[in-house]
Amino acid sequence: MSTAWVLSAGALAAAFPWVHQRLQLSRAKHRSLAGHSFMAKRLARWVPGYSYTEDRFFAVDGALPEVAARRKAAFFRLSAALTARAPQGLALTAQMRSALPDLQFTGRYRVPFQFSELVRQHLPLPAFWAHADGVGMTDLDGNHCLDLTGSYGVNVFGVDFYKATMAEGAELGATLGPVLGGYHPCVADNVERLKAISGMDAVSFHMSGTEAVMQAVRLARYHTGRRKLVRFCGAYHGWWDDVQPGPGNPMPPGHAYTLKDMDERSLQVLRTRQDIACVLVNPLQALHPNRNAPGDSTVMTTRHSEPAEREVYAQWLASLREVCTQRGIALIFDEVFVGFRLARGGAQAHYGVQADMVTYGKTLGGGLPVGVVCGKTAWMQRFRPERPADICFARGTFNAHPYVMGAMNAFLRRLDTPEIQALYDGLDERWHNHLKHFNHGLQQAGVPVRVAGLSSIWTLNFTVPSRYHWMLQFYLREQGLALSWVGTGRMVFSLNHTGQDMAEVLRRCVLACQQMRADGWWSTPAGTTARDLQRSVLKEMWRARWSGRA
Repeated sequence: MSTAWVLSAGALAAAFPWVHQRLQLSRAKHRSLAGHSFMAKRLARWVPGYSYTEDRFFAVDGALPEVAARRKAAFFRLSAALTARAPQGLALTAQMRSALPDLQFTGRYRVPFQFSELVRQHLPLPAFWAHADGVGMTDLDGNHCLDLTGSYGVNVFGVDFYKATMAEGAELGATLGPVLGGYHPCVADNVERLKAISGMDAVSFHMSGTEAVMQAVRLARYHTGRRKLVRFCGAYHGWWDDVQPGPGNPMPPGHAYTLKDMDERSLQVLRTRQDIACVLVNPLQALHPNRNAPGDSTVMTTRHSEPAEREVYAQWLASLREVCTQRGIALIFDEVFVGFRLARGGAQAHYGVQADMVTYGKTLGGGLPVGVVCGKTAWMQRFRPERPADICFARGTFNAHPYVMGAMNAFLRRLDTPEIQALYDGLDERWHNHLKHFNHGLQQAGVPVRVAGLSSIWTLNFTVPSRYHWMLQFYLREQGLALSWVGTGRMVFSLNHTGQDMAEVLRRCVLACQQMRADGWWSTPAGTTARDLQRSVLKEMWRARWSGRA
């Protein structure tokens, strides 16, 4: 037997476990681009920038001339109406746009990029609000809108609730003021309450949900000695590099494995790899498993998401819990968005599965910025007594700011009041009924829109193909419904929305949908399928890429 043959066989034998693991990892990824960060990033660089001319704008789906003319007339009617009602707000928004990159970004990516230029010229929306109370907001020009933004998840109990907790927090922290490094006495009460709510042993305070997730991952890596983290396809965990691979991140995919949610192959990866420090779970993904959060800028055809049933998702989390325990992997629940919305004890209580660490933010600050990590003692310690130079450093100047801790204390104390407990009693059934009634109303109106929801977090789905679904956000605003900048991708209600409030939201939503239908935006030529529309977009991108025009 030659030396070369032995060396070759040895190399093959050594390589085979790696090849097997690599194939196993690939099979555990979702087939969509959301599951393949590297490919998505490469494709994002390939997509050319171009805009539709006014003539093409209204007939990109091959609509008949009379339909295109109806759409055009409706577009400029809507433009005139929205512009006339908010001169002060639009003027201030235009004034600040050049100095506020956030406004530039949200203005450009509110709709699919091909439509963006004309929309920014003729359908601007004011970015400033003057007043909020109850379930509504008033802009600088006195226009009142029902608030469906949810303040990015902060507004769980209604804006008046947070005005009160912020005022109480300021009063509580005023005697100490901006004294940082030490702690206001209310921190002790906050820690005990959070331990009881989370079922954990220890708590650390941070300035944002993103920062809290960063610290939880950092601790997992510190205690396991491993580098990789697992996130699931479509999940959002903040904007830092390791948890947001792909488009939007200037860094190449690094230490994250993006696996398929609710899939046995993902569990098999966890069972067999030796390099995984933690698994991140955002329970919001139960609303749209394996898909990015929906937004109007990505709607080109139909949009439909089928939420996972509570029992099914709970079983999946229990399976994750079992595998992570067996493999010494930290299971981290990212409850920054859903915390205190699904239940007083968050997703852990809602699904009956306890994590090793859980992160909170948004609403927990009582209206002020905050991030929190709660965890078991073994995961939360930041030093090793036997190796004093081996530490896991994490501090921040404004961590545990007296005013933030005061507002948090007011929030946590109010959780135990009869008024808030009443909101939690029968929560699932109440919001299921809201959802059922809403869909019945949409169906009775004969509009191609349906809603899906995870408790009080809803998304709008479309039952027909169209290149113009994104127009609905402007019709909704005309009817006095305020959405976040991602448009109809998400409607976030506060738990204090009454049945009467929900009926009014439905009434306005139906009016908006009926007007949009009448204006021809859903009049896609007969026989056109969603796949046809997708292919047409890919073809025009290809032409724009190689000829410089669409």
